[in-house]
Amino acid sequence: MAVTALYTAATGMQAMSTKIDVIANNIANADTVGFKASRANFEDLMYQIRSQPGVQTSEETSTPLGTLVGLGVAVSNTQTIFKQGSVMDTGEPLDVAIEGDGFFQIELPGGGTGYTRAGNFVKNVDGQLVLGNSVGYRLRDSPTIPADVPSNAISITSDGRIVATMTDGTQQDLGQIVLARFVNPAGLLQQGANIYTATQASGDPIEGPPLSNGLGRLLPHSLEQSTTEAVTELVELIKTQRVFQMNSQTIQAADESLRTIASLRR
Repeated sequence: MAVTALYTAATGMQAMSTKIDVIANNIANADTVGFKASRANFEDLMYQIRSQPGVQTSEETSTPLGTLVGLGVAVSNTQTIFKQGSVMDTGEPLDVAIEGDGFFQIELPGGGTGYTRAGNFVKNVDGQLVLGNSVGYRLRDSPTIPADVPSNAISITSDGRIVATMTDGTQQDLGQIVLARFVNPAGLLQQGANIYTATQASGDPIEGPPLSNGLGRLLPHSLEQSTTEAVTELVELIKTQRVFQMNSQTIQAADESLRTIASLRR
């Protein structure tokens, strides 16, 4: 009936509206360091079974097909796609990118641990490495860099060692960056400010220095760019808008059918 079509098309419009929201967020973060684009996944809803397939019609025959009418679509989840972003050389001594699997571990207020792919670190007033976001979360196990060591005298090696070149030309190891990876990184919870937190779906973190336990290596003086692909997102946006319009036209057609039925008594 036309009423069923009305509600079915409405679920399509609602699902496409959510997809547009996801695409808008991807495009808005096209220049966010370490950002991973997401996609909306969909699933069909329940079906009206008006006749069962395989019903016995005689002693020797049965219906090969049934009559099943779907009731629409719903957003099943949004999935973060953790693929490698392009790497840009910045020349900044405290900028570092991860090539391969892994996250930097960040100390959160209250003692929790956050995870990020953004490597734009700076020194705070205490000489500790903090994430260059709006909050300034501290890198977990960050060393305290002596005040007499300038930022351009600090280097981060591919295996995560933080090394300072002293005034006499000698090098001193200040600390070690420990990365973490997850069996299911798509199960991490996005908290904003470039931070993820672990969930039951992501599993427990597997920690270690870079180049161990399946973790990637670090690229000094570099930042991993957003994985948003502008052309792909714009194409998806156009396609989503068209599907949204087709669902609205379905509602219009169902409304015309109901109007015709309502006018039969005249």
